[in-house]
Amino acid sequence: MLPPDHPQRFVLAEEFHARPPQPLSAPARAFYLALLIGPDEREREWRHLCALCDRHGVAAPTQAATQFSAEMGTMRVKWERHGEFSGYTFFAAGLSPRPFSEPVAALLPPGWAQRLPGATIASAQAEVMQLAPEQTIDNLSDHFGANTVVGADVADGAARVYTDLRIHGDGFSRFLVCNRRSSARQTGRTVQRLFEIEAYRMLALLALPIARRQWPRLLAIEQSLAALTDRIAADGGDDEALLHMLTKLAAEVESGLAASQFRFEACGAYHQLVITRIGELREERVPGMQT
Repeated sequence: MLPPDHPQRFVLAEEFHARPPQPLSAPARAFYLALLIGPDEREREWRHLCALCDRHGVAAPTQAATQFSAEMGTMRVKWERHGEFSGYTFFAAGLSPRPFSEPVAALLPPGWAQRLPGATIASAQAEVMQLAPEQTIDNLSDHFGANTVVGADVADGAARVYTDLRIHGDGFSRFLVCNRRSSARQTGRTVQRLFEIEAYRMLALLALPIARRQWPRLLAIEQSLAALTDRIAADGGDDEALLHMLTKLAAEVESGLAASQFRFEACGAYHQLVITRIGELREERVPGMQT
């Protein structure tokens, strides 16, 4: 009944559903790991994931897949491939005996996570507990030590989230999600957004060391350009020498751009994703606490 389909029609339509959040019913735990990974490590990453699937008797993803989820024993595994990083999320029912004492990572085969290719850019734990609407968490130091805790009501008050935005001694940052009236899907979306904010803010900050390294170089270029402009204004020096100095400055600028442009553009894109995810949380301020 329709003209021929565009070759990418169905692929593009399915992109909207490419990374659905996993339903999560309280009480539950989740562990997230974001790894920067190079193109030459992608095949090894896929084989490593296939080995985990084989261990649990689960059909593995194809090598061309960019997302995968499956039940593996007492945990649920979700994997996503992005442009320059991969994200792994592991879910399990129940809370730790003590706050954040037993991450879901402990359910993985010994050494499996350590042997993943790539470099860790973000890792986080979330503990999701069920509270009555009138209940609050009074002793946050049990969960976050002496660190300053920030928090907010999210999803129009359906849940409250606390974190200290710190990497703890076990290598994880921590989120405490207090569910009041969220559905399992809504809770899953909240946890996914928190993990994405953690990963994207770290990826955005990868531009900071580059900016710090470039600053002395830019300052030197600026000073040289000012001196050159003064010489031109004073009509001093021969034209050939001035042209040579201008060409050298232009080459310095181009070199700086080539070394930093991709990272700065990526920083802007990741920053926008952070802002978008924060907006999707629909935060409401908790009295006396920073959002």
